[in-house]
Amino acid sequence: MPPTHGRGAPTNQFSTRFNLPSRQADGDWLDAMEGIDGPTPRLRTTVRQLTPRTIISRNASPDIGFSQSINAYAGCEHGCIYCYARPSHAWHDLSPGLDFETRLFAKPDAPALLRAELAHPRYIPAPIAMGTNTDPYQPIEREWGITRACIAILAECRHPLMITTKSDRVLRDIDLLADMAQDGLVAVGISVTSLDPKVIRTLEPRAPHPDKRIAAIARLADAGVPVHACMSPIIPAITDHEIETLVPRIAAAGARGVSFIPIRLPNEVAPLFRQWLDVHYPDRADKVMAIIRSMRGGRDNDPRFGDRMRGQGVWADLIRSRFAIARRRAGLSADRVTLRSDLFRPPQGPQLSLF
Repeated sequence: MPPTHGRGAPTNQFSTRFNLPSRQADGDWLDAMEGIDGPTPRLRTTVRQLTPRTIISRNASPDIGFSQSINAYAGCEHGCIYCYARPSHAWHDLSPGLDFETRLFAKPDAPALLRAELAHPRYIPAPIAMGTNTDPYQPIEREWGITRACIAILAECRHPLMITTKSDRVLRDIDLLADMAQDGLVAVGISVTSLDPKVIRTLEPRAPHPDKRIAAIARLADAGVPVHACMSPIIPAITDHEIETLVPRIAAAGARGVSFIPIRLPNEVAPLFRQWLDVHYPDRADKVMAIIRSMRGGRDNDPRFGDRMRGQGVWADLIRSRFAIARRRAGLSADRVTLRSDLFRPPQGPQLSLF
């Protein structure tokens, strides 16, 4: 199957979990459409609005370092083929494949919802994470500005914030982040998966070039913003050979620490990733999947808490050892920054405080 230009998923494979069976060729006009009309035109990104009733999501996962998160967008134009958030698009009756990266949703009410939730008398402050499902700095943030509006409210309320992104667009908000960093209220994680532009073009087709992400680490560090880098995911036989090269680059840029997660392939991500391998790495597709299964207990994915972020077996141990050595040689830490919650002050409503 030919790749879709500028996109990560080779196809628009539908979920079979939410009444969206995969379409089978049956001889009708859709099967002959390309031959009659010519190649399918380039996919364009569309954005629709979502109107949730709340914006802070909560979780009790034992292997995630936060309990609260905000996702300003659903779907992500970066198009990372490995993205564990792809299956969430099925909840919108859309495909975790090309729909996930072309048919996006924005939540313009997020800032107002956030202000209301922070003002609730029973709200207990704890770090809020942004970028846990889809990237808060994907390209549509330039027009919608929802991420910045939410950060401005958190800065006003002196509320702790964790950001994860693979975009240098985070630098647009360096004024807010540097101000919050002075009080120990913010930490930023930059994802750098590979330094090879040929790999990135198909692995993360619409994410910024890795050199821009490295430069963003340096700019944030110079501004006093704590930065942690993530080499996530590590894909055996595709990116794992870059561990010893990438970790020193991250250290030289000024990151305080670096971590990794071996690739995860939950639900529809597994067949999409297999298709991607067949298109871009047919010479090693079987090898890559064999190694992944060896790290996941013989399956494409191991969803168990504790194991899903680490992997198991010889290959997982080898990657873990190599990463630990590279991190130690670079003088980097595996620890995350501890953020303050004691400075929180609820947002002021129309009735001003008497004190």
